Amino acid sequence: MEYTHLSEFQIRSGDLTIWTPETSAPGTWADDDRPLASVHAQYLGFLDPEDPAPGRGRWIGTIFEMDAPLDAKQWARTLELWHDRHEAFRTTVTPTSGGDYRRVTTAPGTVRVAGVPVADLTDGDEINEFLSGVLELRLSALVWPHLLVATVAHDTNDFTVLVGADHSVMDAYSQAVLILELRKLYAEVGTDSVEEAPAIFASAADFAAIERAAAEELTPDSPAVGVWRDFLGGAGQPTPRFGADHVAELDGEHAQPSVSRTLLTLDQLEQVEAALNGVRHRLSTAVFAALAVASYEVFGEDRFRTVMPIATRPDLKWLMSMGWFVNVVPLDITVPAGADMHAALDATRTALKRAHTCNDASFGRAMAMAGALSGPSFGSSFLDIRLLPDYEIVADLRGRTLRAVSYSTDEVYFWVVRGPEGLYVSTRYPAGMPAEIMDAYLAAFARAIYSVATTTQPVDTATTTAVSAG
Repeated sequence: MEYTHLSEFQIRSGDLTIWTPETSAPGTWADDDRPLASVHAQYLGFLDPEDPAPGRGRWIGTIFEMDAPLDAKQWARTLELWHDRHEAFRTTVTPTSGGDYRRVTTAPGTVRVAGVPVADLTDGDEINEFLSGVLELRLSALVWPHLLVATVAHDTNDFTVLVGADHSVMDAYSQAVLILELRKLYAEVGTDSVEEAPAIFASAADFAAIERAAAEELTPDSPAVGVWRDFLGGAGQPTPRFGADHVAELDGEHAQPSVSRTLLTLDQLEQVEAALNGVRHRLSTAVFAALAVASYEVFGEDRFRTVMPIATRPDLKWLMSMGWFVNVVPLDITVPAGADMHAALDATRTALKRAHTCNDASFGRAMAMAGALSGPSFGSSFLDIRLLPDYEIVADLRGRTLRAVSYSTDEVYFWVVRGPEGLYVSTRYPAGMPAEIMDAYLAAFARAIYSVATTTQPVDTATTTAVSAG
């Protein structure tokens, strides 16, 4: 499943409808004593309530093609039941007198979804452009609803579904799994056989209370804070950036370039995975090791520092919940001059183990205690999409996860995916960085990963056992 911009998805022409959640009666919102998750509260602190385009650069979403014709009443009921199931969609924030925000929530059964057709707009390319503007203008972390849905009904007994959301109510895992959930729920509504929701849709607000309590236990002496402090290089040091010396300052606002490409074909990847099995390393370790090796080759930097998002769903009852279940941990890899991928793999495995110390430590609070002057600006992630349920069906439905166009002048992110047909990467980077630099980096990245297949020698199990015994 690619992680792309909406503009990179070819929407087929058809009849467009916007589906907007509404509360069924006034007075349905009630004060909610449960706190906001640390990442949510931090996120709100950076927002401008007067921003005329609050979703610009912030919204995320999912697009796919439902393999059934669109029935308006059936679809509206599907979305209402979806809101009933996921409390994240029925909670929002309101400002306090002290300048912060508190939670308010509405109960199941209080949300109705109305569909409004958009007349005289049937061309797929024009629909794409129109929806990009709608999501920028209407999605906000400060104004409910934080989620909008669009459908495009085709003359082929199927319809395109776009779900756009503010990040405060959805994360990358939610983006991926919502496709099959909506598909199943739509079919159940159509046959009047809606099943009781299994115990895997627990409330994101309940999780926030658990996460916030853990965050309050952090102190400057906590091991996780020490890992962050080392990552930063000490209090007051700038946050690590990717290729900072190669980013020119530009006048005005510029959209970040976005690149998506195949790093390794399936045949090449399977050679790498076989070699990794022989030396007892995981593909995830090889991905981050190769990022570090490429950084040395292109930038001459022997120390590779990036943040890595991790899932924070602490129990199976949150397995399929919609919400923002993400923390960020620091990954700090040193690759000495002349080191090959074998040495980089060992260094990366050690670095990943140290990063795990921060798994349950709220990154915003930990970074503040470590003396960070700003938030992370360079992130990298790896996902084996085959771990997602029924990923083959999602591919057949043209499922894509989406991110808004970013205008940051310093942020760089890499999303690396192990898919059924190979290893892919998507990235965004500042407009001030020459495309040739990113092309050179991605080429070095691919070479480093593939070198595992051509240069790595398997572990001699017999020798290892003999040495251990001696």
